[in-house]
Parts: sequence; structure tokens; C-alpha cells
Amino acid sequence: MFDIKWIRANAEAFDAALSRRKGVSVRSSELLAIDDRRRDIIVRLNDAQEKRNALSKQIGQAKAQKDEAKANELMAEVARLKEFIPQGEADERAIELELRNALSVIPNLVFEDVPDGTDESGNVEYFGRNGTAETAAKARAPRPSFSFAPKEHFDVGVAAREMDFEVAAKLSGSRFVVLKGQVARLERALGQFMLDLHTTEHGYLEVQPPLLVRDEALYGTNQLPKFEEDLFFTPHGDGRLALIPTAEVPLTNLVREAILSEEELPLRMTALTPCFRSEAGSAGRDTRGMLRQHQFNKVEMVSITTPETSVEEHERMLACAEAVLQKLGLHYRVMNLCTGDIGFGAKKTYDLEVWLPGQDTYREISSVSVCGDFQARRMEARYRPAGEKQAPRFVHTLNGSGTAVGRCLIAVLENYQQEDGSVLVPEVLQPYMGGLTSIGGR
Repeated sequence: MFDIKWIRANAEAFDAALSRRKGVSVRSSELLAIDDRRRDIIVRLNDAQEKRNALSKQIGQAKAQKDEAKANELMAEVARLKEFIPQGEADERAIELELRNALSVIPNLVFEDVPDGTDESGNVEYFGRNGTAETAAKARAPRPSFSFAPKEHFDVGVAAREMDFEVAAKLSGSRFVVLKGQVARLERALGQFMLDLHTTEHGYLEVQPPLLVRDEALYGTNQLPKFEEDLFFTPHGDGRLALIPTAEVPLTNLVREAILSEEELPLRMTALTPCFRSEAGSAGRDTRGMLRQHQFNKVEMVSITTPETSVEEHERMLACAEAVLQKLGLHYRVMNLCTGDIGFGAKKTYDLEVWLPGQDTYREISSVSVCGDFQARRMEARYRPAGEKQAPRFVHTLNGSGTAVGRCLIAVLENYQQEDGSVLVPEVLQPYMGGLTSIGGR
């Protein structure tokens, strides 16, 4: 969400920055025209209210002087103003809503170092702020090699027996799965491992948030109004609640309508939750297997920072997500998303893409984004700078997957598969698996 005053003062810069976004045709002139109408009605209302107050005093003076003709003339004018003011106030509210709605569907302005591009083909591999391809390679596991043709996750022996899409379809329809036995335990182990890593080594506070949220929360983290079709809603009282598409929504909204002290920042929170998405725009994509599900588990990371520290926090959050894949021994790469692929609310996004040998390609397993004050303005989330008497400032928000548990399960199944259909258990997961070093097999 943008401040219309800032747009008015920086119209040319706003238009230039917004023009980098794919498919966005909004210009400052359109927004300022709405704001001009809003400002005009405010001036007219203020004038009318001031005139009404002044005339009311004059009515008293005319009556005191027993000038009934003058008093009647003044009362008639006040009556006309009283008719205009309620209508003017209604017009002001309507224009305020029009402006708010117009601003709410405009995506965030990206940083200058975000590459230009029309789609994912424009994404650029990122090796760290001061890194190189060589230094990045040293921190990551190499691609695995196989003496046999590696299978996709749903065809790996143990998974083929304990990953049931047919029964799930009978229960719920397509894009659901029933996990059983050792594969279900492995999925649970992954989630617990990630949560323990982020809380014990990375300093995140564990949170168990509600899985149903109000429209206001979804508006705060920019799922509404633009992405309403991607959500699942359920009636609640006279309104509705939505199943969370990601724990980013409740975690970030924990600071909505709050004024924090600078000493409280940064706030770092993490949660392991189910996530629910309709996948409205993905018809025909990834229909086999677990890659694109209506329900999946994810460990989310959210940070609330000052404006001065959000860029550094973005790099830190990326490192926290990378640590998951590094400890699991999974090969991956980091991509700096281009202007045609970056999310609506992000100023900059890194995608972690894990190698899937069964597909012989990289697939996204985590997105780590810095949003600046874009969400904070929608949530009215502010902080008071230390030692300053000035008005509170908006916080900056960041979010990232740490990581998607289901996709991580896919990566483990494919990267650690054996020719006999068994799957080796990564060393860091063995304590969560009761000491098992492998699952499945003939």
C-alpha cells in the first residue's frame, strides 16, 4: 500500500519504478485525479462546516436584535448547508474507498538491483552479496549421481506404497495426498527438524497461530483483494473466515495496529502449520505427485525490523533457509527473481530451488522476500524510534519459507533413493526417525 502524499511528491519516480512491473498500467495521474476529487470535497466540507458555525452565531445575534427577517434568512442558509454536509461526508467516504481500492491493487515497487524480465526466464542466479559461483558451490552439496535411472518421488518404492493419491481423491478430490507409515513419519521429522533449527540456532520465536483468519488479516499481508480466488473461505457468524494460505498471514499480523518500541526489534517468529491454497491459476500444472497441493505443511519465518536493517535481515533470512538444505545435504541454487516473476508485495525475493533428480531439474522450495513498509501501511504496524519524540514510523516486514515441508520430502525421496526402492535417511533426521538410517526397500 502506498501513501498518496508520497506519490504526489514523487509522481515521476513512482511511474518509472512501477513501469518495471509486468502487466501494470496504473499511473500516478489516475491516482492523483481521484485524490484531487477527495481533496476538493474535503475543502468544500470544511468551508461548509465553518460557514454553518459562523452563521449559527449570526442567527443568535439577529434574534437578540429582534431582526426576524435576517434570522430567517440565516436559518434558511444553515438548513441548506445541513443538507449538503451529510451528502458531502458520504461523497468523501465513497471517494476515500475508491482511492483505497485503487491503491490496494498496485504491487510494491522493487529494488534497483532486481533484474528486469518478463517471466522466470529472467531470474538471475545469486551467489551471495560478496560470493562467487565457486564459494557458493563449496557451501552446497553436489548434485547426486546414480548408477540407475532416478525416479520421481511418487514412483520411488517406499513412496509408491505409502503415498496414496487415489484414496485422497476419494476423500477430497484432486491435489490431495494421504501419507502413511514411514513416509508420513519422514514428513513429520522434516517439519520438526526445521522448527528446531530455526528456534535453537537462528533465534526465531516459535508460534502456534490460528489457521483461520479474518479478511483484515489477509488484506494486511496483501492476499486481499487481488488474490481472493486463491483462498478457501468458510462462513462464520455474519461474515467469513479464510484458511491460511501461509503462516505469513497470522505471524505478520501479530503486530497489526501496534506501536512497538525500537528495542523490541527485530522480531523473528516461526511456525509450522498446514497451508491451504486453491491453486486457481495452476490448472494443468504439476497434476502428478505432491508438488502442487491444496493442503501442505510449511515452516514459515517472519521478521519485523526497522527500515535501516531490513536489507541485512533479508540476507540473514536467506542464510537461515539455506541452512535447512545444507544440513539435509540437498543440492540447490538461489535465484534473484526478476520483475516479471517477483511477488505482488515484495521489493526483492530470493527463491531457493532444490535439485530433483527424478525430474532432472530445479524446483522452488523456498521464497524469501523483503516487503519494506508495504504491508506495514496496510496493517498500521509502527514503531517508536529510540530517543526520538517524532511520530512513530512504519516497520519493515520480511517473510520466507524455512522451508516447504512437502517439497522437502519430495527432495529427500528423490535425492536419497536407492535402486531397491528404499530411501536413505539424512543424518540430521535420524534422531527424529528413532535412529533409522533408511526406510522402505524390498
